[in-house]
Amino acid sequence: MEHILRPIYQERASQPETLGVILINKREGAENMTDTFDSVLLIIVKESDKPIYSKHYSYGEAKMVMHILTEERLRKWIFIGSNKRLVDWLFHGKVMFDRNEFLYKLRSELQEFPFFGRKLKTGIQFAKLIRRYKEGKELFEDGHFLDAYNHVVASLHHLGRLSIIDSGHYPEVTVWAQVKRNDPAIYKLYEELIMSNESLEKRLELLFLAGEFLINSRTTDGAQHILETMLVQPSWTIQQLHDHPELSYYSVDLEVFVEYLIERELILVETVIAKNEAIFHRNYYVDRQYIESEYGL
Repeated sequence: MEHILRPIYQERASQPETLGVILINKREGAENMTDTFDSVLLIIVKESDKPIYSKHYSYGEAKMVMHILTEERLRKWIFIGSNKRLVDWLFHGKVMFDRNEFLYKLRSELQEFPFFGRKLKTGIQFAKLIRRYKEGKELFEDGHFLDAYNHVVASLHHLGRLSIIDSGHYPEVTVWAQVKRNDPAIYKLYEELIMSNESLEKRLELLFLAGEFLINSRTTDGAQHILETMLVQPSWTIQQLHDHPELSYYSVDLEVFVEYLIERELILVETVIAKNEAIFHRNYYVDRQYIESEYGL
């Protein structure tokens, strides 16, 4: 398939904004890794009017797809983990063009998994875990067991990804195979939830008991990124937190996460009088001395 796609990627490689081109061919038994296409051509560019641009091709019985992706969107997906196939493509695809060793350096970065990147990914997954766990528990307490079950399964996936990140790896598509190797205790919890002969209510009840402990034990690591980020200025409005380039990755989970950390007294609230003297703005800050002591800064 390479010779068929060569004119397409050579044209793109000649453009100055193109950083790298990777070719991914379908592997037997893993058709979904390429979204059932015979080949995927992934082109990474520095900037573009569209962060994602896709085009489909056919050649005889074969079908191919080209994805053009900006570097900003690529790194966002890597941090958030919202496109599980991407890491597989970056690691296992064939490099067809690499400007100034962009892809070589990116692969090295992924393999080394820098500590800063790990803190950010941990924070994002922990924030997602908090949201799904809280929503699931509320549904459980209201007697909506099937809906609660869906949230609990999702929260366990985030917990599993956290355990993989803690071990210094990137979560892959086959998350539970990784979790089984890296954290058998969490894998056992997942097995008990989906395979136990106990009633659904009983399984959820036991899971919430165990989940409370697991979340509490991971709060220090899960909160490190946002707490350290908040040290750069004395106090924050919620909009300032949303607008911060790194904290924007937390997206819709940011406010739930902030409220959770307020409950844990890791983020403190400062009230500032508004134009209407009966109403106060809520600003947020952290205790610098405590944070620096807690994380050895």
